[in-house]
Amino acid sequence: MRSPGRMIIAGGLVVVLLAIGIPLYAWSRGEKGSPEQLSREYFSAWRQGDLERMQGLAADPPLDFLGQHRALSRGLSVTSISLTPGPVIRDGENRAHLDFEVRRNLSGRGTWSYRSALWLGVADGRWKVLWTPAALYPGLRSAATWSLREIKAPATRLVARDGKPLPEGGTLGPYIAELTDRFGGDEEDDEPGWAVEYRENNGPAQRVKVFGGRTGKKVRTSVDTRWQKAAEQAVNGSSKPAAIVALRPSTGEVLAVADELGGRNAFLGLYPPGSTFKVVTAAALLSDGMAPGSSVNCPGTVVTSQRTVRNHDGSTLGRTALRNAFAQSCNTTFASLAVERLRAAKLTDAAHRFGFGGPITPGVGAARGGFPEPDGDAELAEAAFGQGKVQTSPLMMAIVAAAVADGTWRSPRMVDTAMIRRVGDPVQKAHPVEGAAALRTMMRAVVTDGTAARAGLPAGTAGKTGTAERVDGASHAWFIGYKGDLAFAVFVEGGGSGPTVAAPLAARFLRAGR
Repeated sequence: MRSPGRMIIAGGLVVVLLAIGIPLYAWSRGEKGSPEQLSREYFSAWRQGDLERMQGLAADPPLDFLGQHRALSRGLSVTSISLTPGPVIRDGENRAHLDFEVRRNLSGRGTWSYRSALWLGVADGRWKVLWTPAALYPGLRSAATWSLREIKAPATRLVARDGKPLPEGGTLGPYIAELTDRFGGDEEDDEPGWAVEYRENNGPAQRVKVFGGRTGKKVRTSVDTRWQKAAEQAVNGSSKPAAIVALRPSTGEVLAVADELGGRNAFLGLYPPGSTFKVVTAAALLSDGMAPGSSVNCPGTVVTSQRTVRNHDGSTLGRTALRNAFAQSCNTTFASLAVERLRAAKLTDAAHRFGFGGPITPGVGAARGGFPEPDGDAELAEAAFGQGKVQTSPLMMAIVAAAVADGTWRSPRMVDTAMIRRVGDPVQKAHPVEGAAALRTMMRAVVTDGTAARAGLPAGTAGKTGTAERVDGASHAWFIGYKGDLAFAVFVEGGGSGPTVAAPLAARFLRAGR
């Protein structure tokens, strides 16, 4: 389910409501109308192409509301649109949603279809559709230009790991489009085809669908349709833009990518990891001779190298075991130990062992995690709990969780390693992770007795929460973890608390995939 800020459909166009930039509405207990009535009116206006009526049903629509919808329809030469809405589900006193499927016919080039959700809420005493620029397609952050471009479509068809078709629509589309471009076959075997693309703010074109070239041989990807569906369902339930990346620790295969961050940012975006980086810091401490039971101090506040470090809500454990400081996510403990015991070189070495700074080659574009060696103890203290100059992607943090789960760091991949090497991408050698068994003990404690204990995670899950501060004050929410031979990272952009936002999202993901 998408929360306010995810998908809506308007004027022959899909509207995806992400919570990025949603204005503050004047919520009221008194309400006029009902979500059921509003949804009927909105879908009726959409079927009739009545954009002005749709605009009137939206809460605080932008001035270019009509223009954004028309740009998609004209750019893709949409000739007809159909939708199948589901029942309205109440999510609270002032919030509701309904799922639907939308299908667009693109001037005889093909049919573009996917499932979405329409979110409704009470604004100024009336039920309204909650709308943002992302409403047109998942991940959009601003007005976009759309095009239906003639291409040479690869004759090879990419399929899921079980040989069955990959799921249509959803946020996996841009990743599959790039894989198709890179591994779709020899150019002489390609066929005429069409690509659906969009471009924001003069940025690079994002390809989301390819028509044609579907008759050749199959190439298996690593995508597991069961886990992909579970990931899509989970991020759809987030009130802010979210991403889930899931891997198989024993092989490095990418099993699922659900990405509503825009621009394939589950792989390309770089964000501070917050306390999830304590997995790396803990690995460095274990390599330096400490153990999960080692005695450490966890005050509510500590000043180290003129940098004041605080725990969340000023919580304090006093003298405790390293395992407990990790489970309760004591910033003060890890900042102090990094400065007093590790020093910059040892923490930098641990980050490099977990893949920071090196190439990762899943078969599509992926950013390197950033860990510049701290310049001074103040930067070192911040880096120890994933702040300062530390940068990472959801893919990178899924790799960290997978390395702990299996005891071996592996380069991730979405297709066979031999195919990746054939296109010239370097594949990093697998290597053991020192102290993995002790890290697993500490990550289990996070779920059984620590910050994720109330998240509803299924038995056997281990992980680490993270709340990463931003300059603008809106924190990112993280949870990384594993269960059996499944490792994952959950990231909610501007979502706030890792324990209360990202960890429950991980629980929904794991339950949906069972």
